Amino acid sequence: MSRPFSPRNASPASFVRVNGKIRAREVRVIAVDGKQLGVIPLTEALNLARQHGVDLVEIAATAVPPVCRLVDFGKYRYEIAKKEKESKKHQHASIVKEVQLSPRIDPHDLGIKLMHAINFLCEDMKVKIALKFRGREMAHTEVGFEVINKFLADIAPYGHPDFAPKLIGRGINVMISPLPRNKRAKNPNQKEFEEPSVVEKNNHGDSVLVKKPKSDDSIAAKQPPAAFANNPFAKFDINTRPDSLPNS
Repeated sequence: MSRPFSPRNASPASFVRVNGKIRAREVRVIAVDGKQLGVIPLTEALNLARQHGVDLVEIAATAVPPVCRLVDFGKYRYEIAKKEKESKKHQHASIVKEVQLSPRIDPHDLGIKLMHAINFLCEDMKVKIALKFRGREMAHTEVGFEVINKFLADIAPYGHPDFAPKLIGRGINVMISPLPRNKRAKNPNQKEFEEPSVVEKNNHGDSVLVKKPKSDDSIAAKQPPAAFANNPFAKFDINTRPDSLPNS
């Protein structure tokens, strides 16, 4: 049973007609070496493909007549997949995350919003900053622009605004795009904790990177606390023998 709609994750090469599936009577053929062979009947094009040990692949179905290429279909699919992978590398961020601010936002809350925005930008996502005014706050829109400008200055090492902040209705909006990875600062919220290491020399005089053992203070700090901070049985001698006890 045929499906009415094609799957979303299907490759373009899966819908290409090959050899006997081509429906046109005449096709424009491109040879193995890339030369144009002109318009020839489909049967003659199929015979050429058999002679060269390749497939007849329809690469432009909407053309009149359709354009076909003499190529190994497996190689053709590999080329299509490689082009898709290269295009995705240069594709701009398509996911947009929104961060909402207010003119009277607390500095601590502003720092948390900034941390979330940095995480989104480091994951190659766009960030939309939306600052909304309520009630009489519209009389002092300059306060909102000060908050937005401070936010943009703090996030500059990770992203740049696509346009200047604009006052739209009762709010200020601005879109921030991530910087390229080679120009973007490292995410400060993802620190890697590694054991310290030192360079020492072995018996042959070669320099070797050796992990430094942890200090006793760090080991003691990781040990769980005692079950009783003030043990009531600390002064009790558990090694006392029954024969040494006084007779009752």
